[in-house]
Amino acid sequence: ETAYRDLEDLRDKLQQAREKFFKFGIYVTIYGDSIEDLDKIETSLRSVLDAKLVYSKAALYQQDSGFKSTLPLVNDELAINTAMNSSPIAATFPFVSSDLTSDSGILYGINRHNNSLILFDRFSLENANTVIFGKSGGGKSYAAKLEILRSLMFGTEVVVIDPENEYQYLAETIGGAFIKISLTSENHINPFDMPPAQEGEDPADILRSNIINIVGLLRLMFGGLTPEEDAIVDGAVTQTYASRDTTPTMADLKIILDSMAGAESLSRRLEKYVTGSYAGFLNNATNVEIKNKLVVFSIRNMDEELRPVAMYIILHFIWNLVRSELKKRILMVDEAWILMKNDDGASFMFGIAKRARKYFLGITTITQDVNDFLVSSYGKPILTNSSLQFLFKQSPTNIDTIQKTFNLTDEEKFLLLESDVGEGLFFAGSKHVAIKVIASYTEDQIITSDPAQLLQIEQAKKELEHAEAVTP
Repeated sequence: ETAYRDLEDLRDKLQQAREKFFKFGIYVTIYGDSIEDLDKIETSLRSVLDAKLVYSKAALYQQDSGFKSTLPLVNDELAINTAMNSSPIAATFPFVSSDLTSDSGILYGINRHNNSLILFDRFSLENANTVIFGKSGGGKSYAAKLEILRSLMFGTEVVVIDPENEYQYLAETIGGAFIKISLTSENHINPFDMPPAQEGEDPADILRSNIINIVGLLRLMFGGLTPEEDAIVDGAVTQTYASRDTTPTMADLKIILDSMAGAESLSRRLEKYVTGSYAGFLNNATNVEIKNKLVVFSIRNMDEELRPVAMYIILHFIWNLVRSELKKRILMVDEAWILMKNDDGASFMFGIAKRARKYFLGITTITQDVNDFLVSSYGKPILTNSSLQFLFKQSPTNIDTIQKTFNLTDEEKFLLLESDVGEGLFFAGSKHVAIKVIASYTEDQIITSDPAQLLQIEQAKKELEHAEAVTP
């Protein structure tokens, strides 16, 4: 009776064109370096199929016909098939799309499904934002640096926030700027800086926006504010701007707080940023200029406690630059979870991601802590506002979250667990494919993060310099 109902249901779907009928067969050609290797692979394949209750049979005495049938010639010489409707056939295709490319852009990698090139211009999509997720050592930074190198060839300017100096060698090799931001650094950024008003912009709106951003920064610095403290800080920042004809600093804000009733605690907390151990970080005029096609901001030498603050200030500085001068730019934020752990930092980053398209900017958000990123109330909105998405090798603790967030099949889930370095899934809009990131030898020498490889390169450079020095 159940089989009869299933048959009637299938008949109805065929009549309503909700299903189609096909003659379907699967042929698999196995490759190996030896007979023993072939036997081992065949046994493993049979075990997998048997576990799924799929009967398999070797094409004995028909190997030639079987091999020709699996070539891309659309010629079935075996003609071994069974009648099947489209729904179960669809289950044999684990990837939504087998081809993903455009007529322009840069090469992101090779489609592992059919070896086609994955070419894309991120600025031709709905927005130019990208997210890159993957465990440590999975190839996230390698892929990001390869995109930087290839984007620069097309005239795109790139700014990077680098928590671990992974982009230093790249910047130095191609003549980019590498700017260190730390408590003892000579490079300073004043958070009170404002971008010049552009045509059609109201200076009052720019000031109001900057006040909101500075209040968010102070919440980050102080570890949060009560509603009363928030109101006091908002008024103090407004008065600080009004009290100076030039751009104020944190010292000017402290003077205002000292004069306000009920602001004693806030003034004491700000003191370490003005005259205390953190004074060299925030309380100076900006002396950083961006005049290079590639600029890398390093915060590796910054205390862990101050890293989110440093990332916030650098983002604010870059955002002011982006708004003041319209250019094709990419902003890469590596280890974005550092900033995303705090609501004010996450909110600020989401605000930039949402508005980036208007200013010809594409933001690349890179993180290995997927759970920390997505648990933020702004994590999924940033993901939604990113047209390109990379998923590299994932850890078992993150894979279920990844599968649910990206609606992955079980085959794609296992692919991410077993991927080699530089392999994963590439999403563009509603389509996605399995990708392998491939660099040329020269590109690899420039973008590698492998410590052993970097030591070899450094040793080779020293030997070359020594040889040139002794050659008459």
